[in-house]
Amino acid sequence: MGTRCVTVVQEQGKDIMAMYRQMDGYPDGHGKELAEFLQGKRIINGIPFGKDNSLCFNGMGCMAASLVAHFKTGIGGFYMVPLDSRGDGAYLYTVYDGETPGSIKLRVESCGKTIYDGYVDDFSSEDCREDDE
Repeated sequence: MGTRCVTVVQEQGKDIMAMYRQMDGYPDGHGKELAEFLQGKRIINGIPFGKDNSLCFNGMGCMAASLVAHFKTGIGGFYMVPLDSRGDGAYLYTVYDGETPGSIKLRVESCGKTIYDGYVDDFSSEDCREDDE
């Protein structure tokens, strides 16, 4: 049995996308892959012509679509789910716009407990390890 997770993208506090992953949903798997995809990238408003836009998303909706395109490469594994599907996995990843213009934040929750909440550029899956003691 795999470790399931749900990734939610929010824009100004509202859920705009929810994606379910059937396996490898733990922070060392999906969390690490998600952060690596988003690290170094910015949210912008508008598409500047004549510039390298490879590290930009034109709003959170563009980022959400790019995230799905990045992860969904074949049949199964990843599914779009209703926005209220937050409890359908062992881990919940919420990607949202940060306070600093253009920044992207990530919150990781497990069993209703927040185990990481900060800028995606600062994310390390080791920050999400829960003490067994």
